[in-house]
Formats: sequence, C-alpha cells, structure tokens
Amino acid sequence: MSTLEIEDKSVEDAIAAACRKLKLPREKLEIEIISKGSSGIFGIVGARKAKIRVTAKALSAEAAAERAKEILSHILEHIDLPSVIEWETRDDHTYLNIISNGSGLLIGKRGKTLNALQYLVTKILQREVGENVSVIVDTENYRSKRELSLTELARQLSDKVKKSHRPLTTGPMSSQDRRIIHLALKEDQEVRTKSKGEGTLRRVVIYPVKKGKKAPRVAEGE
Repeated sequence: MSTLEIEDKSVEDAIAAACRKLKLPREKLEIEIISKGSSGIFGIVGARKAKIRVTAKALSAEAAAERAKEILSHILEHIDLPSVIEWETRDDHTYLNIISNGSGLLIGKRGKTLNALQYLVTKILQREVGENVSVIVDTENYRSKRELSLTELARQLSDKVKKSHRPLTTGPMSSQDRRIIHLALKEDQEVRTKSKGEGTLRRVVIYPVKKGKKAPRVAEGE
C-alpha cells in the first residue's frame, strides 16, 4: 500500500489534503499523527506545521469488487446505454459482467472498447487501493468466445506452419490475445511462438521447429 506524509497548518487541514490527493474519504484512510504542529508566538514566530502519515486501508476482495463495480457504473453513465453490472471474485480476479442490449457497442472492434473499459477500471482501482489488482470486464461471454476463436486460429496457423515449414504472422493483437495464442501452442513441440513489433502493431510469429529440437517456451503475455 502507498504511504504519504503530508504537512499543513493543522491536522484537520492535513487530513483534508490527504483525502483530496488520494481521492478517498477519511474513513478509508489509516492516519498517523507525526506532529500536531504549533501556532508559535502570535501565529508567526516559531510556528510549525502539523504533519501526518496516511495509508489507504486495504480492501477485502468483496469491497474491491464493489468499488470496481461503482467505477465501471460511473464510466457507463456517460454512455446512453441502460445496463446492469454483476460481479464476482474468483482466483484473485474481480470479474465484472455488463448486461445490456447494446453489447456490440460495448465490445467494439476485436474487443477494443471492452479492453479500454477494463484498463480504466483497473487503473483507477489500483490508484485508490495502492496495490496491483486484476479486473476482468466482460459482456455476453465475449472473453470466453474470443479465447475459443483465437485458440482455434492458433491451431490452424500451427498446422499451416508444419506443412509449409515456413513461419506465419498473425495480425496486430492486444497483449491478452497474444497471450492466448502463446498458451494455445505452448505444448506443441513442432512450433514456437514469439511476439514482435511495437505498441498496437505487436503480433505473434509462429515458427517451425527443426526435427530433433524442442520448441523453447515463451513467457505468457509476451
């Protein structure tokens, strides 16, 4: 958890400044008073500022999930699209499922809009709790459908590479999609995978492996 030390005219002023800086209410902060300060003589000579140390309180998995739901709800308020958000925690992840009649709009091309929503919720929540959290935003089971589709694509490309003995390259992919390709072919000893390119143009290259050699393992999410 991130810790801040803040000085101000008084303890109350310092606490208010901490709330503003962390964007958290007072009840979600652990506050240690280092110095109450002093007004000095006539409020001028020998005056010392109050100093506090504040830390955002650790959230339970359920509380973090509830907060993630609130953040996503606030974001979706700017989209004229009625929706309901369900949440659950599983395997150290918070899953947010959006139920809406405009799921296509929320998903976007190749899941770009959904990924953007997930990125925003994750970053805001991480800033508030001061630690890494994992949030998965989904709608209409898009994530599982996308994984099945990419896994099948990986197998088809692998078969082509084995037959042609030449490498093949996918189109540009997000880190999540590349990870699915890598994992799908992780145990295939006849091919190896490697991510290449920069930023949004990063792709996965599938190479044939010469007989007698083992395919090197690729780190997940490369």
